[in-house]
This record gives sequence, structure tokens and C-alpha cells, in this order.
Amino acid sequence: MNRRTLLKTLSLGGIGTLIFNSKAETNKKTIRPLVISTWHNQGVAANTAAWSILNNGGSALDAVELGVQQSENDVNNCCVGLGANPDREGIVTLDASIMDHMGRCGAVAFVEGLKSPISLARMVMEKTPHVMLVGQGAQQFAREQGMEILPNKLSENAQESYNNWLIKSEYQPVINIEQSNKPAEESKITVPPAKLENGEFNHDTIGMVAIDSKGNLSGACTTSGMAFKMRGRVGDSPIIGAGLYVDNKIGAATSSGNGEEVIRTCGSFLVVEFMRQGYHPTDACKKAVQRLMEITPTNPKSVQIGFIAINKAGEHGGFSLNPGFDYTATSNEELHQKHVLKSMLK
Repeated sequence: MNRRTLLKTLSLGGIGTLIFNSKAETNKKTIRPLVISTWHNQGVAANTAAWSILNNGGSALDAVELGVQQSENDVNNCCVGLGANPDREGIVTLDASIMDHMGRCGAVAFVEGLKSPISLARMVMEKTPHVMLVGQGAQQFAREQGMEILPNKLSENAQESYNNWLIKSEYQPVINIEQSNKPAEESKITVPPAKLENGEFNHDTIGMVAIDSKGNLSGACTTSGMAFKMRGRVGDSPIIGAGLYVDNKIGAATSSGNGEEVIRTCGSFLVVEFMRQGYHPTDACKKAVQRLMEITPTNPKSVQIGFIAINKAGEHGGFSLNPGFDYTATSNEELHQKHVLKSMLK
């Protein structure tokens, strides 16, 4: 056999191998429909609502909107909806984002008095040329769409938490604090506590991503943000690419935790990009957490960040910075299954 014939034979063999591998990948079992959401304590109710749509052939977009609304409507939820903990002025402000399989997205931030910010975010996506509306402009748009703006009245639990925080923090507004270049402890800025009274990290979001029976992906994220935050603070939840990202060719990801850290890394976008490189959702989330640890100026033991993700094949996973993060998965093979994430730190 001469050199040319040998090379031709090897070339054909290589092609055969590629075809075989491609076929094997095609035969991998695909899980559809599927929905996952952050935190099992609120994820079961959220997934139940989302599954009522997905299991009947409905769209992932409708499913994630209805799913996260369950947390928005729960007046006992500390960190989502109007019943949640307020900012340091005693006012609840809400953020939300939504994204569908066509790359459309909508978000609202720093919104007051709105029962369902996720529905307003969807209206921004579907009825305006914009991606995000904030504050009074978002409220005005909500009124124009016929949504009711409710008065600022804290829930019983939120009022108690706020009163306790005021006492323990000895909160006093600092005049011209914007001009201070000193660290928080020197300039007497009263910072939000790293942990709440129950010992849990001060964060929480309901983030949900889903794939429907047609193979289309969507995601939603809604929150009241960090408890007792500075007035006007906005975290990662309403920021497309940070708190939520969907690429219908690859997968979808969402986050929960300290939003400042997620924003620094464009966290959810980063997870999807790692999945684009071929990483399983769990490994993609882990690599995003690793990247975050490389650049964060914050003591990583003092904050919690977690990512969850699904890919186009219906595989799912997640990873967190510190222990204690979990999520809920629902499909024809898993009924509201709790998954406890592995973490970078112990």
C-alpha cells in the first residue's frame, strides 16, 4: 500500500469514527418537558404550576411565568413579591426578568406596589421596543397595561424583621454619604446583614428555566432583592446575562445569591457559554463559580451564589459557592425532586 492509499484509508476511517460518534450523540435520551427552579422550599409550588402547562403541551414561556408567580403571590415569602423584606427605608422594591426561545427578553427593576413584576417584564418584552423599564417609568407602563399599583404596606413578617433590623443596626442616615470614599465600617454606612435572623444568607430569588415538548427553552427570575438594601439597589435578577440567560440552541441558566458577584461575571451568560463548549450543566455552573472566585473582591465565605442550568437535551445541574443551595426538578422522570448542590467551599 503506497502512502497516498494509506492516507486515503486513514481519512475514511476517521470520517467513519466521526459519523459513529455523531450517531451515538443523536441517540442519547432527551428529557422533555422539564422545569427546574431555585430552592426546594418554594420550588415545589412553582414547579407544580409550571408543570400544569408543560405536561399539557404548553410553552416554556407560559410555564415559567406562571411558575414564578407562585412565589410572587406568597405573602410569607421573605424575598420575593410584596410580602418580602423591604429596603432600609421600609419600602419593598421588586425586580424581574424573562427570556424566551427566540432571544426576546424583558425586565423591570426598582418597581413598587406591583403584585406580579414577572408579568410586567413579559409585557415589556412583548409590547415595547425595550428590554428594561425601571422605577416610576415601569409603574407608569404597568398602569397603562391595566395593572393595579398597591399601596406600600409591609406584611406582618416583613414589618417585624424590619423593626428588628432597625434596632440591631442602629440605622441612621448619613448625610452626603455619596461623597465618602471610606470603607463602610469607617464611614458608618449601615450595610445589609450578610445573614438574616434565621441564619440564612441574605439573598433569595426564584429563578426558573424550562424546556417544553417542542424543545423550546425559556426562563424567568423575580425577587425583592437583598433585605434592607440601600435605596435604589438593583441586583442581578433583572439583568439579562447575569441573573438569567437563554440560548435556544444551547441551554438556559439562572442564579440566586449575592447579585453583585453574579453581575461581575455575567454569570448566567457564562454558564450557557460553558455549555456551548460541551460542558454538562453541572460542570458549566461549577466553572462559572470558579471564575467568580477568581475575580471577586468579597470574602467568598460571607456570601452565597448558586447557578442552575439545563441544556437542549434536557440534562440539568447546578453548583454553588457555599453549602446549602438546592433546587427542584420536575419532568416525567422526576416529580419535584430536590437536588442539593455541591459547593466550592465547605
